[in-house]
Amino acid sequence: MEERKAHVWISGRVQGVFFRHHTQDQALQLGLRGWVRNLPDGRVEATFQGDPASVEAMIEWCRKGPPMAVVRDVEVVWEEPDPSLQGFQVRYV
Repeated sequence: MEERKAHVWISGRVQGVFFRHHTQDQALQLGLRGWVRNLPDGRVEATFQGDPASVEAMIEWCRKGPPMAVVRDVEVVWEEPDPSLQGFQVRYV
């Protein structure tokens, strides 16, 4: 199966609204691997790897986020899939 990997930065009101927790739940529902973390500048950073349609669906979800989030921008950089990536984790800076 062909996989895709997206490296994503989400800006707006995305910290203090359970964005990481909801991102992890959504990614696991879509069968994706990767991680999510808060950045010191107020953005959320994540990687999503798996089935191309699921990665695209996850990016679309990030454009809205959880109920209390106000997403201003989503920047996506496509990367080579990482065969060692396992599970989906919340990381802490």
